Amino acid sequence: MVIVRHHLEQHRSSNSGRLAHFALPNSEIVEHGGRSGPTVLPPMDGAYLVYPIGEPASAPPLPLPKQLVFLDASWSQARRMFRKIEGLRGLPILNLPHEVTKVVRMRAAPTVGHVSTLEAIARALRLLEGDAVARPLEELFGVAVARVIATGRILAGSEDSDA
Repeated sequence: MVIVRHHLEQHRSSNSGRLAHFALPNSEIVEHGGRSGPTVLPPMDGAYLVYPIGEPASAPPLPLPKQLVFLDASWSQARRMFRKIEGLRGLPILNLPHEVTKVVRMRAAPTVGHVSTLEAIARALRLLEGDAVARPLEELFGVAVARVIATGRILAGSEDSDA
């Protein structure tokens, strides 16, 4: 798992990529922008970029990905990262299937099907490895959202009924 994080996400309390990184021992965070200089990605042999363009996958891609790459940013930042980071060009794209759920989020999504980094990682793992691998990450996300709600900082319009 490679999480390419926009530098402005680093200290945001709603950053779910950081939670995913803490929960996944084989994950790596690569900083993008700010004073970190050019974005240097690890070798991308057999990698897929998880990004919501193209036809949603109904089955795992073949050959199976050796690693997955996620953009951890606001949606406008992620679009710019997708265009600007040279190491992402040419990677096959995995567009995750949309799941109909009732979810409260820490941030509002710009459109149906757009989810947080942690949710995207859980959905990708569900597609590739099954529910048992995805469920703990979804539970972690639920705990994070509940704690944000408890602080009173949940965004208006952050409820999505078709994640």
